[in-house]
Amino acid sequence: MTVRPDEVASIIKREIEKYEDKLKMESVGTVLQVGDGVARIYGLDDCMSNELIEFPGGIYGIALNLEEDNVGCVLLGSDSNIKEGDTVKTTGKIVEVPVGEALLGRVVNALGQPLDGKGPIATEKTLPIEGTAPNVVERQPVKEPLQTGIKAIDAMIPIGRGQRELIIGDRQTGKTAILVDTILNQKDTGVISIYVAIGQKLSTVAGVIKTLEDNGAMENSIVVVASASEPAPMQYIAPYAGCAMGEYFRDKGKHAVIMYDDLYKHAVAYRQVSLLLRRPPGREAFPGDIFNIHSRLLERAAKLNDKLGGGSLTALPVVETQAGDYAAYIPTNVISITDGQIYLESNLFNSGVRPAISVGLSVSRVGGNAQIPAMKKVAGALRLNLAQHRELAAFAQFGSELDKSTQEQLTRGEKLIEILKQPQYEPAPVEEQVIIIYTAINGHLDDIPTDKVKDFEGKFLQFIRDKHSGIAAEIKEKKKIEEDTARNLERAIKEFKQEYK
Repeated sequence: MTVRPDEVASIIKREIEKYEDKLKMESVGTVLQVGDGVARIYGLDDCMSNELIEFPGGIYGIALNLEEDNVGCVLLGSDSNIKEGDTVKTTGKIVEVPVGEALLGRVVNALGQPLDGKGPIATEKTLPIEGTAPNVVERQPVKEPLQTGIKAIDAMIPIGRGQRELIIGDRQTGKTAILVDTILNQKDTGVISIYVAIGQKLSTVAGVIKTLEDNGAMENSIVVVASASEPAPMQYIAPYAGCAMGEYFRDKGKHAVIMYDDLYKHAVAYRQVSLLLRRPPGREAFPGDIFNIHSRLLERAAKLNDKLGGGSLTALPVVETQAGDYAAYIPTNVISITDGQIYLESNLFNSGVRPAISVGLSVSRVGGNAQIPAMKKVAGALRLNLAQHRELAAFAQFGSELDKSTQEQLTRGEKLIEILKQPQYEPAPVEEQVIIIYTAINGHLDDIPTDKVKDFEGKFLQFIRDKHSGIAAEIKEKKKIEEDTARNLERAIKEFKQEYK
């Protein structure tokens, strides 16, 4: 066999041309100390704030403290296999989560990994959990209603698409029930719901998921779970991860609603992380940036302008109060960031008024802009009647003789309170809400005994569906009560009352 030098030379030349010099620089450091889900690392000189750090055994952490001689890092997983002296490396990436339609109907953790046993999530697209909130020019005013299906909210404390409405109250007052009802009411509206459970018991979260599945609302919902048993850093990043998933739909011109249940537990998780990182404590031992972590989360909810597709992300944060103290640190912080609050009272809940919404303390700073004209028309009179009833009820306690008009006012108020009671997981369509509130504010229930009002309401709405479905269809289509509609409704009420009596 003869070796020809020119052939060898051409082969070597070809190989040299194909050769690429791929030098990969990796910044590595050494674990100085680890414990309680926090690690201190020496040697990561070019580490970024909030960067993902890779530990041995596939565990990741987030660099939160960048100090002169070390990096303070919170671990997104167990620290049992990490020891002093281990080598760690930077990834050059901020924490990201998968986003997209593939997440609909799924239950995931704070890193977007599936928890429901339905296999991997088929999406290539990811977004960083920390996003920039849209600026003033990129937004438009909130003017489209987000119907919750709860009469008391849709009539008196309306929520619009792109709004941030706080739900606040003591434990066991029905805060999660309002969220679940809202998700159920979005079933056929095309609005995507994201429920973020922070520091909740797994049994509670399982109950919520079962309710959504039983009512067919899970297929356009995403559930993000960072339960009480998970490390504090996972509870801290969970709302941001859920928000990134919602922003994907918002930026695509769709509408999404995200629920953070609840932000008090989120603040407690962040306090734990901060104290372990030796950050200076402030009021109630919370760190100084506790206001910022909630404002930068809630400011990402917005209604985008038409040039950007007109999509919206509505935020419904929940804050649990202790013994009704809504002037505490975290509740006042979140109240000042949001566009109104729905306040739930324990004594109302215990006296059978459910949902236990305190009309006096609840407010929506968007108001009638987030209502259809038909609802706006009946809701004004409803609020006025209830306010008058509250004043008169306080006055009537003194037991003095009441004149006829005062008694009538009190009676009507009682009927209105009865009308606003609603069973759990039974959201009502807006046209039926308008019909029953119209009936009540125009005095058609004044002669019905209070204990029979709910029975009357159920049978009357069924009568409308069966014999006068055109009235509801007209309100739904035109979104207002025209003179003809009002006349037909008055006739239908009289006809039904004849039958009912």
